[in-house]
Amino acid sequence: MEKITKLRNQFDDLGIDGMLITNDQNRRYMTGFTGTAGIVLISKSEAKLITDFRYVDQAKTQATDFDVILHKNRTIDEIDKQIASSNITKLGFEENHVTYNTFKTFSETIHAELVPTSKVIENLRLIKSKDEIETIKKAAHIADETFSHIIDYIHPGITEMDVNHELEATMRKLGATSSAFDIIVASGSRSALPHGVASEKVIEKGDMVTLDFGAYYNGYRSDITRTVAVGKPDKELEKVYSIVREALSRGAEGLKPNMAASAVDALPRDYITAKGFGSCFGHGAGHGIGLDIHEEPFFSKSSDKLTEPGMVVTIEPGIYIPELGGVRIENDYLVTTDGNETLSQSTTELIVL
Repeated sequence: MEKITKLRNQFDDLGIDGMLITNDQNRRYMTGFTGTAGIVLISKSEAKLITDFRYVDQAKTQATDFDVILHKNRTIDEIDKQIASSNITKLGFEENHVTYNTFKTFSETIHAELVPTSKVIENLRLIKSKDEIETIKKAAHIADETFSHIIDYIHPGITEMDVNHELEATMRKLGATSSAFDIIVASGSRSALPHGVASEKVIEKGDMVTLDFGAYYNGYRSDITRTVAVGKPDKELEKVYSIVREALSRGAEGLKPNMAASAVDALPRDYITAKGFGSCFGHGAGHGIGLDIHEEPFFSKSSDKLTEPGMVVTIEPGIYIPELGGVRIENDYLVTTDGNETLSQSTTELIVL
């Protein structure tokens, strides 16, 4: 009920007397309902979850703060009926999650003024509850345990896809529903690709191998990156590894509440730039995680969003040198009242396999 109250407290500022929630993750956040079909409608006095016959019983069990409404024909017709029933005259909708075609359908069917809103639920999701934090910690622990396994598995002669499959299978064995996103396994010169998803390339002696993966556990996600060497690495990449590791350390040491996201981004970026590799670090220094793998805040040069206690974020500096290779190291952190807590416990020392 607390989430519903927090949303209703914003109605006057948003200029609405009801809110339609269509995004899957926002629906799950507000209701606890894990099914794949449903629309949330919240007015000043009522909270409804509209779904079809497949999910009615599940919704009643999971969405205990909501009246579960069965729609038998077109969903949009039931939405309009419930809007009238709830006396909603100004309906907020999620403009970031509605296609133009859906908006046309809304306009043609809904008998209320449509008011676009942006990231209202996402902003509620910024600060994680105690239960959410414990769930993400479990997801981070699964990723750590998986990394401990995979460094004994990697050897010359297997493919990146072999490693991908082993990472996925191991996380599932440890309790994850699946991987949190498309796993990145990039070896040799391919490690210069920041998002080099696994290929059929054979891992060779001397390769640096970047592993970017995370566990999807009870709806929440972890995100960890480690770069390991298979045999003696190139001296330049060994140097790069040292720089990236120190950049991560500086980011972790400086992360605290009430910092602009751009200031967090600068912590690792300024060090990498001072070492002469600024042009080789082209992505943001980190991001929030939770129900989605990429959430606010986004650590970039241009973001002024402030960090707050209860946010769970990554810091992920990287250096990528075309035709040679790259290094990225990433941890998950919980922003606390006086600093942060590291959720990823895997060593960041260079591991030579």
